[in-house]
Amino acid sequence: MKKNKIVSVSVMIIAVSAILIQWGCKPQTVQTAASGDAASKVYVAPGTYDEFYNFVSGGFNGQLSVYGLPSGRMFRSIPVFSVDPEKGYGFSEETKPMLNTSHGFIPWDDAHHPDFSCTNAEVDGRWVFINGNNTPRVARIGLTTFKTEEIIEIPNSAGNHSSPFVTANTEYVVAGTRFSIPLGNNTNVPIKSYKENFKGTITFIKVDPTSGNMSIGFQILMPGMDFDLSRSGRGPSKDWSFFSCYNSEQANTLKEVNASQRDKDFIIAVNWKKAEEYIAAGKGEKWPAKYAHNTWDDKTHSATSTMMNEVLVLDPTKVPDMVYFMPCAKSPHGVDVDPTGEYIVGSGKLAAVMPVFSFSKMIKAIEEKNFDGEYQGIPVLSYDAVLHGEVQKPGLGPLHTQFDDKGNAYTSMFVSSEIVKWRVSDLQVLDRVPTYYSIGHLCVPGGGSAKPFGKYVVAYNKITKDRYLPTGPELTQSAQLYDITGDKMQLLSDFPTIGEPHYGIACPAELIKGNSKKFYKIEENMHPYVAKGEKEAKVVREGNKVHVYMTSIRSHFAPDNIEGVKVGDEVYFHVTNLEQDWDIPHGFAIKGARNSELLIMPGETSTLKWIPQEAGVVPFYCTDFCSALHQEMQGYIRVFPAGSNPEITFSLGDLAEDQPK
Repeated sequence: MKKNKIVSVSVMIIAVSAILIQWGCKPQTVQTAASGDAASKVYVAPGTYDEFYNFVSGGFNGQLSVYGLPSGRMFRSIPVFSVDPEKGYGFSEETKPMLNTSHGFIPWDDAHHPDFSCTNAEVDGRWVFINGNNTPRVARIGLTTFKTEEIIEIPNSAGNHSSPFVTANTEYVVAGTRFSIPLGNNTNVPIKSYKENFKGTITFIKVDPTSGNMSIGFQILMPGMDFDLSRSGRGPSKDWSFFSCYNSEQANTLKEVNASQRDKDFIIAVNWKKAEEYIAAGKGEKWPAKYAHNTWDDKTHSATSTMMNEVLVLDPTKVPDMVYFMPCAKSPHGVDVDPTGEYIVGSGKLAAVMPVFSFSKMIKAIEEKNFDGEYQGIPVLSYDAVLHGEVQKPGLGPLHTQFDDKGNAYTSMFVSSEIVKWRVSDLQVLDRVPTYYSIGHLCVPGGGSAKPFGKYVVAYNKITKDRYLPTGPELTQSAQLYDITGDKMQLLSDFPTIGEPHYGIACPAELIKGNSKKFYKIEENMHPYVAKGEKEAKVVREGNKVHVYMTSIRSHFAPDNIEGVKVGDEVYFHVTNLEQDWDIPHGFAIKGARNSELLIMPGETSTLKWIPQEAGVVPFYCTDFCSALHQEMQGYIRVFPAGSNPEITFSLGDLAEDQPK
């Protein structure tokens, strides 16, 4: 039986290869597709700004990168789920709590999908949310500081892939588990009991409309399957969220074969407004759940981690009219909602057609109970009753769809390595263009909102080939920029990216850059160890802990000579950057520290913990070039043997006796 299945998959692969050759979709040679005016379209003159911000997930590096469009220039890597020695993130005492989880300190995650906060389903430029796929988490990044301000762990989840796509007014961030697992009191069960014991969850994370602070609103218990991607509705569908899922076969081994047996899997439609009604009526069940909630305070420049202990759970088999299944072409990846909120696109990776569903038809089918049976106690809507139509021969391996402001859709085709443009109203294919790589996700600025900005589509590619200088066994990740202002898409440029760029979002720079915070006002600094001027610099011993209240300004630290520390002491350097010019950060590092440097923004306080291992004199210095006398920005700390009893002394500007004055 197993041999037959493997043979059938091999036959399918051969068949797909034959179709590729027949269609001629795959580029046969590496060539320049861009026309002669491409360079002028991506050129951003020195001293001028890009038109769009492009936020791109880092995949397995756990971070979020910021690029300019159309230039493709990288501006910043924002540390989110992974430690970052460049900025001291996860190394400074203030940022360590941001990476706390119910499993302890975890300095890495797999970041896949960013999404903007929205107002009336339009990008509002306040926050970016991004998921941690490995240790299930969702983070919120503030777009005034481009810093991670909050991370919340998701309990009752294993993987967090269909996340964190926001509802129309950012009422919720949604998160579907990637892997179903045993839940409840007995989780140590045989893997082969998948069908009997494994369950999935969909989590709705509530977002405060003013502060952005997140809390888990409720979870919905789902049948055991794998949940891939999601989108929330807008316009007529604004009270709904949609999730793609695969493995409706409920296989637990060799899923590439056993999870591809059925002709169709599902798009899941969730009425979160109805869920709120059930919660208000007391229908939710409180489950014990241990998970971390980490928040950053911009006044104290510090993070705190709070361990939570319960969540509200709804079971759709007990509270009806909340969750429905729509049959979709097998193994769907993307589920995407068009700007009007009427059409939902399902991308079945293994299908020759691409179904587009109608929200109004879905509501009618629900009202008329036009069901095609049920799945695990949840109604399955009739495929024909909810279908707007099928895009015929769109390409091979459709993954993800974005929309422009002219009623057109753009779908990435992983197998045939192309972007296909089609019209939403009549489902006609209008254009296709090769990507020269195996494309994954793609991005039209604002293309996941009610107000796309159009102009470009960006391809985020999965498998790199030979379009860059070789860099050993590991080649650079890549993105490609296309002009979509005309009837035909035009390749403008390739640009490298860091990590594995799963998905990106983009919006006009004007929505963000005017609100950018230039520096932290020193008078508003409420850090418990701040020194707001050199007169407040000091060194204080508290048992085996030594607190150094240190200031930095061009081009010295205060104090810069410290004596009286002992081997084994816990020394905390609390460094306050006194600068109030927005472009003068300072760094701090000490020889032999087992963590990293600090990078301190103007007006900010940050703390480095250091435990000296041996007696002697140890230098410290500024790591961020700050002035012509940057090299002179340094100091010394003298360490005495353990068990000694030296006096703590510190100074700035005192000369040795034999030095000229």
